[in-house]
Amino acid sequence: MFAGEQFGKAAEAINLYISLFPQSFIKTMEYFQAGELGGEEGTVKNAVFTLSGTEYMAFDSAMGHQFTFTPSMSIFVNCESEEELDKLFNELSKEGAVMMPPDNYGFSEKFAWIADRYGVSWQFNLK
Repeated sequence: MFAGEQFGKAAEAINLYISLFPQSFIKTMEYFQAGELGGEEGTVKNAVFTLSGTEYMAFDSAMGHQFTFTPSMSIFVNCESEEELDKLFNELSKEGAVMMPPDNYGFSEKFAWIADRYGVSWQFNLK
């Protein structure tokens, strides 16, 4: 749910994500109409999209919420190569926060953990 400071950014985020992962696409994207409760005209009412074969759902919410995205829930990505991990890290950490930069932490040859510019938490692991 894209709420608070992230309200209205769901479509932008989804388009960024599908541009970075192979075999990714938007399955459906429905927008709020003028006067419809819960959103503002043109923001995402409901979207279903696929990133590398895994389906996700996202939407914008104009309603006041006492929460936002948190790193306690992350999208975990097993990367096939260092190049893939580095690309995802570099693109998704832009304007975001790096919680663990790419490195060998003992449990993985290379691992990184970030929150992207929308606050969505990602963990990248070299498979």
